[in-house]
Amino acid sequence: MLRLRQVCLFTLRHYQARTLSSDLLLSQINSCTHEDEVFSLIGRNKARLSEKHVGIALNMLWQLQKKRPLLLRTSDYVRNHSQFLTLCVLAENKVEHMEDEAIVDTLYSILRLNVEDHSSLAEVLVTEAWKRVERQVLYYCALLSLPALSKFALCLYKQCGHFSPIIGKIAHIVDTKLDSIQDIRILSVLMISISDVISQSFRDRLLHKAGQLLEEKDEVHFNYAKRILQFIQNVKLRRHPLLEKCNQIFLKSASHLDIHSISFIFRLYEQLGFDNAEFRLVAKQLLSETIDDYDDPETFTKLFFTLGPMAGSKVRERLLVTAVHMADEFSSHHVLVILKTMKMKCRNSLLLKKMVSVLDKHLDSYHILHLVKLTQYLVALHCHNLELFAKLKLLLLGFLKSSVIPADIAAIIRVLAMLPSSQVEEVIINKAEALLPQCSLHHLNCIATALVKWNHYDQLHWQNSSELCVKLLQKLNGCGFQRLQKANNLNLLLEELTHVNGKWFEEALREETMAVCQRLVDQITWANVLQLSLFLLKTNYRCPSLLDRISSVTTGNLDKIHPFEIYFILFLFSALNYDPPANEEFFESCIHHLTSNLSHFETQHLVLLGYALALAGYFPPVLVERIFNISFLSKLDAQLEVLPDSLKQRVCLCLMKLNRAVCLECPEFHIPWFHERYCQRVFRNSSSRINPLRQHVHRMLTEILGGSHYARMSVLTPYYYEIDFECILDENKKPLSYMAQNIPWDDVVHLRDDFRNEGRKALPPGAQRIALEFLDSKAFSKDSHHLKGEPAVKKRHLEMLGYRVVQIPHFEWNSMVLSTKGEQLEYLRRHLYGAQ
Repeated sequence: MLRLRQVCLFTLRHYQARTLSSDLLLSQINSCTHEDEVFSLIGRNKARLSEKHVGIALNMLWQLQKKRPLLLRTSDYVRNHSQFLTLCVLAENKVEHMEDEAIVDTLYSILRLNVEDHSSLAEVLVTEAWKRVERQVLYYCALLSLPALSKFALCLYKQCGHFSPIIGKIAHIVDTKLDSIQDIRILSVLMISISDVISQSFRDRLLHKAGQLLEEKDEVHFNYAKRILQFIQNVKLRRHPLLEKCNQIFLKSASHLDIHSISFIFRLYEQLGFDNAEFRLVAKQLLSETIDDYDDPETFTKLFFTLGPMAGSKVRERLLVTAVHMADEFSSHHVLVILKTMKMKCRNSLLLKKMVSVLDKHLDSYHILHLVKLTQYLVALHCHNLELFAKLKLLLLGFLKSSVIPADIAAIIRVLAMLPSSQVEEVIINKAEALLPQCSLHHLNCIATALVKWNHYDQLHWQNSSELCVKLLQKLNGCGFQRLQKANNLNLLLEELTHVNGKWFEEALREETMAVCQRLVDQITWANVLQLSLFLLKTNYRCPSLLDRISSVTTGNLDKIHPFEIYFILFLFSALNYDPPANEEFFESCIHHLTSNLSHFETQHLVLLGYALALAGYFPPVLVERIFNISFLSKLDAQLEVLPDSLKQRVCLCLMKLNRAVCLECPEFHIPWFHERYCQRVFRNSSSRINPLRQHVHRMLTEILGGSHYARMSVLTPYYYEIDFECILDENKKPLSYMAQNIPWDDVVHLRDDFRNEGRKALPPGAQRIALEFLDSKAFSKDSHHLKGEPAVKKRHLEMLGYRVVQIPHFEWNSMVLSTKGEQLEYLRRHLYGAQ
């Protein structure tokens, strides 16, 4: 008994002494200000290190690195130090004795120090943490706190383990504890970590919770907003109210954003199809002020990608010159980003030549999809290096032979057809044929696009492979039909159709696709009504049953559909000039909802909305007055400078058309016409309007009217509508000579830019101007004789300007009924002199 008491006392004293000593060592580790101090302590105290010392030491090494700017970190030095290796071995041996959260902290620290994901220590730590999470799920006990759980989930995500079974266990814990999570940082980490293993309903709950936490917090760190953006991108949502909330957080945090954060946000916005001119302006200002700070390849590449497309000419020139000088230092990834940016708006022959010279040493390092993108960029930039294209072709064919993933194979086949002097090879035909049964509609479209191009090339060059392309296209058509006939889920079908377009789809599958959509019409809901509307806009197809269903679903669910999505839906109806059964109720309810939510629209989007409504004949006063306001237009001018060229041109054109419509249809608003110079510039830079049809018809009009001075071709009206032909008939329907009216004319073309002074001279009593318009297929819905919105509005406006409008559809003019010149003359005569 006495001996046992002595043993216990000895053990207690030893434990107390060790604890005292250990606490001192822990304090010393926590007081270190440099990595070498940590390593010195480890070297002197190896025999005394417990699992706690090891975990704290590894964490301290990461904390010391974290304090340094990214470019000044010395992770390589730390990882290669002998004492770091000692720590790793000790941690691996003591992992079972570590506390739950210490395991996670240690794993996080070594991964941030860039220890390989599959190092033995990382694997041991993941395995042990996995066991403890499973016990947590099995016994409903809280072994890992939510912060620790989120950190472990992030570690797995960084290791590309987001499809592993343990992520499913973590998702289950999050599901059960979601209501108790009150920290947006923890929630945002968990959201991106489990995004690949959650259901749609769980996704919606997470987004709702994130929205609540963002609303409750006055200040939210921009990193949390970045993660929420990443989650939205991971789950493939196109537009969500949280996007705008996150964007507001970025704007408030603008002064804290560096080039890494800004380029990351831009990349996510690009993937999400989201844009914000205000953020672009802020980013442009921030980056322009610090342009000289980015002198290493990594940060400069991010600067070039972000600032290049929206910079002014002088700044862009500086970026291009720097890129040329730095080219030899670029990695394979940097080269890809530079070429992508050049394709967007930074084209430069010298830089392209330099990038091509650098590419040779990087070609073998590209993955399949990177090689595909590289080929696309070089083709788009009109690279003429045939030697480089030959190397690319060999690499692509090598990947084609070894790949088994349909998406990869379809992408390779499509870019192979882009290569100069491209000729189809038997290996491509065989691979494509074997792949067809597994292909989605998008993949079939990629292959069909390539086959159509090869077939055209072979026919031009009398090649023998044309027959192979035709046979494979026939099989491909059959696979497309079968896939459509089996479709029973509208959401999945619309997902496949998102990227499907082109000649093959138009000719082979459009009608069958519309039939399937009509069969699934009852599956149209507020959640997929935007995707369907965009598809119908893209295909230019006027399907009453689908359009009626879209209008009723939209009217009944306005509070669930984002205002900007409603704009696209309204534009569908106004562009196709279609009136649903309850047309007035549909438009007025949408307009009421939109005008109550104008704050959700960016400046340029308000212009697009105004034009879409004007096409349908609606001019909400609150919207018109907001747009035609000096401060609004000044803000629009500033933001247009940073928008992509295509969007900028579209917005400017829509603003002009809206200005014209308001002037003509709503004079009570007293809005002036201020697009004179814009229209003159557009017409001055546009291509020639002389074409064989116009010349042919002009000769006929000369014959009908009795002379060339009775008709004018390509005339500009007030407010800059261009009409194919104009003539004037008196009250007895006899032509009036332009010479007699002292109106300038010539035999070929008259772009009347002086109409303000002479063009609107009073005509003799009873006389009337005739506008003769030829309407090609673009003026009508696909496979329909129904006039679309724009030509219908043009007719209405020309009539307001005093014209009698004669519109001649292509399907009448090109019909067999008018196959002779005499029949065409009679047709024109009947329309010109017919009853007014």
